[in-house]
Amino acid sequence: MSNPFEELAALDRVVHDPARLAILTALAACRGADFTFLLRLTGLTNGNLSSHLTKLEEAGLVMLERRFVGKRPNTLIQLTGRGRATIDRHWKLLDGLRKSARDWSPDSE
Repeated sequence: MSNPFEELAALDRVVHDPARLAILTALAACRGADFTFLLRLTGLTNGNLSSHLTKLEEAGLVMLERRFVGKRPNTLIQLTGRGRATIDRHWKLLDGLRKSARDWSPDSE
């Protein structure tokens, strides 16, 4: 039987990366957000945010809609159904691991 600390090491790194976790969590709270909003919210640079969004899009967790608002380019980012299920499952897993870690003792090994 694994202990909660081994389970923490096995978390999905695509989702658990701090920047991607912040992006997914923010998107889970709304229908979608544009690139500039996520940029301000996360504090990432343009290049870092773009790189993380590419990884999330390749994993099928977000979809990007490149469009124009007036004459300005604008990218809308939304969770996919898979992305919403994945982030919900990830937070439930973290909550469970937090409880398991709190209740864990070396004697239970």
